Amino acid sequence: MNVFVLGGTGFLGYYAVLELLRREHVVTVLALDLPKKDLLPPGVKFKLANIDECSDDAVRGMLQGQDAMVFAIGLDDRFVPPAPAYDFFYKANVIPTERMFRLASETGLRRAVLTGSYFAYFNRIWPDMELDELHPYIRVRREQAEAAFAASGDMAATVLELPYIFGNMPGRVPLWAPLIKYIASPWPLFYTTGGTTMITVEHVAEAIAGAVERPEGNACRPVGDRDVTWKEMVETFSRLVGRNQKMTPTPRCMAGLAAHGIAWQMRRKGKEHGLNPVHFMELQTMETFIRPEDKQASRQALGFGSGGLEQAMEATVAACLPQRAGH
Repeated sequence: MNVFVLGGTGFLGYYAVLELLRREHVVTVLALDLPKKDLLPPGVKFKLANIDECSDDAVRGMLQGQDAMVFAIGLDDRFVPPAPAYDFFYKANVIPTERMFRLASETGLRRAVLTGSYFAYFNRIWPDMELDELHPYIRVRREQAEAAFAASGDMAATVLELPYIFGNMPGRVPLWAPLIKYIASPWPLFYTTGGTTMITVEHVAEAIAGAVERPEGNACRPVGDRDVTWKEMVETFSRLVGRNQKMTPTPRCMAGLAAHGIAWQMRRKGKEHGLNPVHFMELQTMETFIRPEDKQASRQALGFGSGGLEQAMEATVAACLPQRAGH
């Protein structure tokens, strides 16, 4: 198939491009930047542009002749914008999604894939927690999926609800760099209790390609591999950077006080987190594991693999601290 990858030089988009090429699809990439010369393999059609600055007619021209679209752009919860955070994340994530899915449908594409967040999954399976009421970012991720489905028309739309992802790519420093540098420092290792579902970026790419190849109508698919406690994660990173330091669990009350302090500091600056720090601490100290039956259903539907997590974590360390990796 001819596949249009929006954001094909980002972390997820880059690996999606590689996997789609491996499966002998023809790939066209639109991206904001090229972090490394010759990043994309030969044969990939590539254009540098800001999709928000392209007219609808220009976008339709790019999509002409394409069979499928992968939407791998947007802003995640690391960004702390001026308040209100909801407006910021809505503009960054929902509006471009609605527009691109609508234009893709109007142009005649048959299928589209959105790389979303597993916070929308937990919002769906834990309705009593009212996560989308407490956290602007989670509300936006829910609305992003709804916008994709509403705009897809006859096009099959798949939303991949993605958890913690590990790996590295040429030209970019992983988002884990601050955590890795803290773990490599001489400071004692404090972290919360709880844990979450994790996966390698290669298996996410397989899920993306699977969604391109196996459309099933409009569907949300939580994608994950291994459930890992924060203690296991921190101590694995500690070993990989050569410290072999044990983690000290932070009491929930202390973590709550720190969260209140962070929220107060942001309010003073006129900023707001997409994930409310005070309420998020409840999630952070839980086991936010994708249910086994849901992981299995997604794996069967999309055909992605498992394993390799520690190797991906080692690659993450190598990209963040090349002088310490492999100890």
